[in-house]
Amino acid sequence: MPLLLNTSSALSLSRSLASSLSSPSPRLCLPSSFAPRFPHSSFHPLRVSPSFHNQASSATATMGNAHDASMDAVQRRLMFEDECILVDESDNVVGHESKYNCHLWEKILTGKMLHRAFSVFLFNTKYELLLQQRSATKVTFPLVWTNTCCSHPLYRESEFIGENHLGVRNAAQRKLLDELGIPAEDVPVDQFTPLGRMLYKAPSDGKWGEHELDYLLFIVRDVNIHPNPDEVADAKYVNRDQLKELLQKADAGEVKLSPWFRIVVENFLFKWWDHVEKGSLKEVSDMETIHKL
Repeated sequence: MPLLLNTSSALSLSRSLASSLSSPSPRLCLPSSFAPRFPHSSFHPLRVSPSFHNQASSATATMGNAHDASMDAVQRRLMFEDECILVDESDNVVGHESKYNCHLWEKILTGKMLHRAFSVFLFNTKYELLLQQRSATKVTFPLVWTNTCCSHPLYRESEFIGENHLGVRNAAQRKLLDELGIPAEDVPVDQFTPLGRMLYKAPSDGKWGEHELDYLLFIVRDVNIHPNPDEVADAKYVNRDQLKELLQKADAGEVKLSPWFRIVVENFLFKWWDHVEKGSLKEVSDMETIHKL
């Protein structure tokens, strides 16, 4: 049935509508007892993809560490993109974490940032050891002298393989190319001899440090090197006497050595060097023991 209005009522309604439409902030007024009712099934928990969590974490780290803006671009990328393998003191995998967080000293002190690492000791056929000086842009231990190559197997399938320590060997091959320009065919993974594992903790400065379960890999190969300046400031071969001279300079404060290299030198290197020359490295390999140093 149509609604009929007289002229007076129509005019009143027209004015009322005009007034409401011209109001700058119309409001819906509801009684205090009003409560909207929606079907329960219309509500779903918010689901956030893992990639969003990763992006959010990276963004938070970036914003929360604005004072790291001066960090070298290459090193910054590696710090936030590389994921290290977290382990317990028995080398059981317990998770993974960014390289950045793994090397923050305040996080290391929580005891939750122990991660796998490796140290390569490459000798030529004259039985001289190749050393490198880390670049000035390295976040941890810049410009220190150390063994041939030191880095981490990453949380990826090829470097996670436990059988015959293949994951660590693959990582070593990758980083020898990245840091020293040594192609993979010059350092076949089956030519690395794992000699032992050690666990150590060392501060770099007030902010950075290391807490690593380090695989010690030896290899004897003649190679050509093409150091990457983003990673390596200098490189040289040394014989035993030259290494002893370098140690004396370090003791005198003339040069700096990495803490892990110093530990290996003082505990293992010279006796293992004998086996390098004799071709009997496998005789001293002990991958069952984890040396806590």
